Amino acid sequence: MLIKGWTELQFSSRKTVDFIDITHELIMDVANSGIRDGFGIIFIPHTTAGLTINENADPDVLRDLIMAFDKIVPADLPYLHSEGNSPAHLKASLVGFERMIPVKDGKLALGVWQGIYLCEFDGPRTRKVLVSWHGE
Repeated sequence: MLIKGWTELQFSSRKTVDFIDITHELIMDVANSGIRDGFGIIFIPHTTAGLTINENADPDVLRDLIMAFDKIVPADLPYLHSEGNSPAHLKASLVGFERMIPVKDGKLALGVWQGIYLCEFDGPRTRKVLVSWHGE
């Protein structure tokens, strides 16, 4: 079994809340890895950003996600965290910090409409995503 070491990819958000489609960069990374069949582990080492897989065809889906997160985690609660970014911490925890992606025939085994997103909740910032490919 081939286990590729960790690759670090960097992405810059432009807004306070920004969903960045990182699918293409991951497609290129798995192509360069030599993995034909297996999986990738994708991890974001930040507490106010996360990773999700969702539709990448209709931009209204992302707008709806952002709207729903704002309803679920309102900014006007009496948060105690002194930095003022408690909603970003909570939203990132809801989304999660890692994803496992299957690889089949050297390609990401995503659904037709699926894309992989870095979910920024405290931008604009430069974020890193760690990726490791495992398989044959």
